[in-house]
Amino acid sequence: MPKPQSAAEPSLDIVRKKLRESGLRSTAARLWVMQMLIDAHSPLTHAQVADALAPKGFDRATIYRNLIELSDANIVSRIELGDHVYRFELKRPNSDGTLEHPHFVCVDCGEVTCLGDVSVAIKPSNKAAKKLEVTEVLLKGHCGSCPK
Repeated sequence: MPKPQSAAEPSLDIVRKKLRESGLRSTAARLWVMQMLIDAHSPLTHAQVADALAPKGFDRATIYRNLIELSDANIVSRIELGDHVYRFELKRPNSDGTLEHPHFVCVDCGEVTCLGDVSVAIKPSNKAAKKLEVTEVLLKGHCGSCPK
């Protein structure tokens, strides 16, 4: 079974408890998927998770089904960043207790970065405020690793 990398991350017992509370079983595949998401520093695609777990004997369909079930159980966020590819990340509380955070996508290399320590303020006009509910913020630009 997978083991968390640091004491600050959820232990397997906590993960199992969270799964049970959500009505999901603690299968080996689900625990490995959860461990990958715990260890990840940015959202992962289905392909990234499936490729990493293939040596453990899990097929792509099993991994996809688990990602969707974890998302449906509100344990994992499923996000689409404008490229028609779903990415998945573990929902973790921010310092202010909220779960969501903005993401940055490099328009050159496609790298996705979580911006958990960035505050983004959106101030719609009064008329627009009645019609809008912002659920996700995505910033695009050039990362520091790509040549300009």
